[in-house]
Amino acid sequence: MRKEHIKKMHEQASQVFSYAQREVDYRESWRIFRIMAEFVEGFEFLSTIENDITILGSARIKPDTEYYKVAYELGALLGKNKFTVLTGGGPGIMEAANKGTFETGAQSYGVNIELPFEQVLNPYVNHSTSFNYFFTRKVMLTSPASAFVVFPGGFGTLDELFEIVDLMNQGFMGRVPIVLIGKKFWTPMMEFLENTAVHLGSVKEKTLDSWVIVDTAEEAYKHLKSVKGKPLLCDLSPTNFRCKENVDWKVFRIMAELVEGFEFLNFVKDDVTVLGTKSKLAKANYYEDAYDLGQHLGDNGYMTVTGGGFGIAECVNRGAFEVGGASIGLGIKIADKPLLNQYLTKSLSFIFPFTRKLIVTAPSRAFVFFPGGIGALHQLFEVLTLMQTKKMPRRPVILVDHEFWTPLHHFIKESLVHDVHTISDEDDELYQIVDTVEGIMHAIEEWKPPKSAEAAK
Repeated sequence: MRKEHIKKMHEQASQVFSYAQREVDYRESWRIFRIMAEFVEGFEFLSTIENDITILGSARIKPDTEYYKVAYELGALLGKNKFTVLTGGGPGIMEAANKGTFETGAQSYGVNIELPFEQVLNPYVNHSTSFNYFFTRKVMLTSPASAFVVFPGGFGTLDELFEIVDLMNQGFMGRVPIVLIGKKFWTPMMEFLENTAVHLGSVKEKTLDSWVIVDTAEEAYKHLKSVKGKPLLCDLSPTNFRCKENVDWKVFRIMAELVEGFEFLNFVKDDVTVLGTKSKLAKANYYEDAYDLGQHLGDNGYMTVTGGGFGIAECVNRGAFEVGGASIGLGIKIADKPLLNQYLTKSLSFIFPFTRKLIVTAPSRAFVFFPGGIGALHQLFEVLTLMQTKKMPRRPVILVDHEFWTPLHHFIKESLVHDVHTISDEDDELYQIVDTVEGIMHAIEEWKPPKSAEAAK
């Protein structure tokens, strides 16, 4: 993109935006200038990186822990072998990996997030750029790399992991190695996926088999060294921003999708977002309950918002549609063809998965998650991350079916809260698990914002 265009976007952004703690304000269409300025800066930044390994993990991991030590050692190994390391640029795991790379004299990159607490750019980054919006920053952090290494983390790390895998599964990103560090941490998550999501048919076993779980930097490097020197493809994939010749048209198309999406949101009021599996192997009662929920939402004057596709989305849309309720679908285009069910009163489709997700996860009256796979999980952890970091006001997050979700809850409580301390005790209270449509409706209608949230208004 031409430098004068970049300069103009930054000037327009600075005139209307200084700093926002509450990302919910992106419904105001003028914020398009700040968002696009962040996109342009991010794409220019990515285009300078070669032979990179992206390392993800918690900002809360302390320097005296084993995970910090392993991240430092891995960063050093990669640096000595002429890899570039890209992290979120903050403290904890990110600092450790950047430090290890930096001290070898190799290139150490960071894409930082501006938060009112916790995250500050660590001093071991040679090249950095910062973002106000999780949305734009995560697009850069989950952009195609030579490989991804994921250390223990909290809601944000899980969101990043599942988004990367989802992009690969949908064909928006080429398949590259994914290495998970910490068998003790990741084994319960793998067991949850194998015993629930795989059996549901919403996650393929070969997806899990492609991940490598190790404990040491040396073990991790064995699975990473083979990617050295492999060029990233300069294709027209909506997530590939590493090749300058393809960036301009994507930037303007993103702008168009964001403007259209923000305008669409002006129509959406009193909405409940419902997400879940599209697997044909799912229990019949999931689809029956989704249909019933759609009817209840329609009868009670709520707009029903889904991903617009099939499975749970189609059932809940059909329920709302058949009682005369507003039934809204926010779909994705594959090969320029929208994938939408027939029970929609209003719909919008996107080329870029990240613009679609921004609109799908825009603040609703409530978020309902039926059992699902990688896509549902990354949307769940996206919502939880935004609420945890005060980028979205707290709303009911309702998980349907104790049998499916309880193992995940145990993983969150035991591993994230008590073992690695990557989230607080209060954070696992951001969601609740119910078993019936009546329970869902009760949670929606009886919910009141915490007193602290009311006082902040």
